[in-house]
Amino acid sequence: MNASDLSIESGKHKGPHLGILAIVFTALFNVGLYFVISFSANAPHFPGPWEHAEIISSYFREHSNDVLMCAFFQFGSAVPLGLFTATVVSRLRFLGARVAGVHIALFGGLMTTFNLALSALVLWVMAYPGIAQDTSVIRSLYYITFAVGGVGYSVPMGLLIAGVSVPSGFMKLLPTWLVAFGLLIAVFGELSWFSLIFPKLLFFIPLTRFPGFIWLIVAGFVLPKAQMQKESVSLRSAA
Repeated sequence: MNASDLSIESGKHKGPHLGILAIVFTALFNVGLYFVISFSANAPHFPGPWEHAEIISSYFREHSNDVLMCAFFQFGSAVPLGLFTATVVSRLRFLGARVAGVHIALFGGLMTTFNLALSALVLWVMAYPGIAQDTSVIRSLYYITFAVGGVGYSVPMGLLIAGVSVPSGFMKLLPTWLVAFGLLIAVFGELSWFSLIFPKLLFFIPLTRFPGFIWLIVAGFVLPKAQMQKESVSLRSAA
């Protein structure tokens, strides 16, 4: 290890604040949900995949503006998530992580970002005037956006969180409880894959999504920007 490596490691990582990016992502995503989710049993709400085709079609005909606003905010939320992914991977590499987990986090985060954006854009198409009148078309688009924005979100999100948690745990960059919490969320994310053939396992998707918001925010504030020279040297020597 040369002197330039030491000077780099002793400085602070430059980039957007991870915690703020996670908060913006969480806020935008949930503002979008506000327009289509209702906690009242009698109020109109975004239909589930088990609903009859006519119920799905009628919801998009009658609540196209709500769907449009949901698509608007959730597409916007993909931007801070992508920035979070790029920044956290850069941060881990700056702190000395030279392991596959960093690249797994990059793959998972970018896949989550692209799937979230794609799901929101398909949702925008479904809110476009005239589309919801065609029941067969709206039903096909509905299942596409539900799959891409459901299991297509939770599985790669699990990879992002696991890819950050594992190297951070070994390098003691995050507290043990946060690493354990992240790995639990990651397991839920990967288990949601089975909902494609066992629909009763759909509950793994929200178990990944909503605790994942909390994990991203906490990890974004806790993950250090700098590492002591001695710790960096010992980690590189061990590698």
